[in-house]
Amino acid sequence: MLATMLVDADHLLSTPIFAPDRCSINFHPLHTYWAMGVYVLLLFFRRIPRMMGVGLLFHMLTDWIDCQLRHL
Repeated sequence: MLATMLVDADHLLSTPIFAPDRCSINFHPLHTYWAMGVYVLLLFFRRIPRMMGVGLLFHMLTDWIDCQLRHL
């Protein structure tokens, strides 16, 4: 599950790498809705892919919550 944090490596592709007011959902390649669809498909496999899918979707959920809190 901790290895799913490597999905944040796609932040290195953006300029600037870190922008405090930027929402990563649908901005970075591995944070797009298409990528999330793939993460949902991982839930239908056995054991390791399923755990990866859960971890990646949880990561997307926490990023989405972060985006929502920035707009308060």
